[in-house]
Amino acid sequence: MSISIRIDDALYETAKARAKAEMRSIPQQVAYWAKVGRAALDNPDLPIEFVRDTLLAMEEESEPFALSEQ
Repeated sequence: MSISIRIDDALYETAKARAKAEMRSIPQQVAYWAKVGRAALDNPDLPIEFVRDTLLAMEEESEPFALSEQ
């Protein structure tokens, strides 16, 4: 589902530049910032870099970890 919203021109231009650099669309970039901001507000005791890195790690594809039998 998509919903149109109005944002400040300066925010749009910043999102446009960052989206290009981070290989996202502009809506994806704004949604990413919202997700990071929400997680940061929900966890004020954590550094923003930790929040950002954790969210990025959660988005990465990974293989299930298999324990080796000894």
